[in-house]
Amino acid sequence: MTDNPHEGNSPAKENMRNEERSITASRVIKASPERVYEAFLTPGDMAVWAPPEGFRADVQEVESEEGGSFRIENIGEEGMEQYSHTFEGTYQELKRGEKIVWTEESEEDNDRSTVTVTLDTVPDGTKVTLRLEGIPEDIADEYGVAEAWEGTLEKLADQVEE
Repeated sequence: MTDNPHEGNSPAKENMRNEERSITASRVIKASPERVYEAFLTPGDMAVWAPPEGFRADVQEVESEEGGSFRIENIGEEGMEQYSHTFEGTYQELKRGEKIVWTEESEEDNDRSTVTVTLDTVPDGTKVTLRLEGIPEDIADEYGVAEAWEGTLEKLADQVEE
């Protein structure tokens, strides 16, 4: 934690990728932890914040319980060709208003990763911290995964801020 009064006003500047191939991004969102938590598990909200820039999301399945699964297809345009990327996951841990952990796998390349979302109450709302572990280094570099997560947090804030 820092003493910077501007911390949380924009996505974390310290996204890190280490030898374990993990990425962390955080942002303070002006909404309650419960509202942010619900946005991570509600298909309508997920369709807004989940797709990367230039894509739309088709949220095909969400079973929001431990052991439940989700499936999302991100659909975009590259030049004149339609492009889609489908991933699915399983919720490992759900603590209302506090924490969400899921594993996800891409159907196209069988990459498997774990995402941990922590929600901490702060004076301005909720500090949301996303940690993605197990992402292949070449994927992280080629697709700008850290930047994509920053964009995700920005869209999440736009979706839920009170």
